[in-house]
Amino acid sequence: MNKSKGKMIKGLRQALMVSVSLLVICGLLFPLVLSGISAILFPHQANGSTIEVNGEIIGAEFVGQDFTKEYFMKCRPSAYQYNTYTIDENGNEVYNDGTEFAGLASGSNNYSATNPALAERVEKDIQEFLDANPSIRIEDIPTDLLTASGSGLDPHISPASAKVQIPAIAKASGLTQEQLQQIVDKNTTGKLFGVLGEEVTNVVKVNLDIAQAMGIISK
Repeated sequence: MNKSKGKMIKGLRQALMVSVSLLVICGLLFPLVLSGISAILFPHQANGSTIEVNGEIIGAEFVGQDFTKEYFMKCRPSAYQYNTYTIDENGNEVYNDGTEFAGLASGSNNYSATNPALAERVEKDIQEFLDANPSIRIEDIPTDLLTASGSGLDPHISPASAKVQIPAIAKASGLTQEQLQQIVDKNTTGKLFGVLGEEVTNVVKVNLDIAQAMGIISK
């Protein structure tokens, strides 16, 4: 009996030591080492790839924003409005569409193809886009401008979605379509290794360059 009890205690002690050791190594030392290496080798990325203008952080390269001014390019729809909210006269935090601000979050509504709410949302987005871009026909609207990303925070759109917005932005900003196309081309990245993924345009960086070109912010 005592021998069996001793073996059980020894087994429990070994299991506990292994668990504690793995917890320290995998849960503390490994993350600290990776964080230290990334901070040294990739300081910009390790700090969130933030965008700073005149000493103030105004965004991050890989987190979309809800741009509402007519001279800015629009991102894809977001179930969380890119976590952009305003404060109304009663002190309530609300999204730009008037719904209550749900707090910092990411994700999508995961509507099924037969969900009436999806059709309603898409029809609303189509009409808003056509109102903002009167020279564009409904069949010319790229699909990604009507589909929300899985995270709801994606700053990227297709180059076609960027190009289709240029005429309206040129009219609102005073910049030429050639200038805007150059800005789009500058902030468009190709497929990884020429094979993986698709060409994408970073809306956040495009709008930063538009603001600089218009003199809204200094370069």
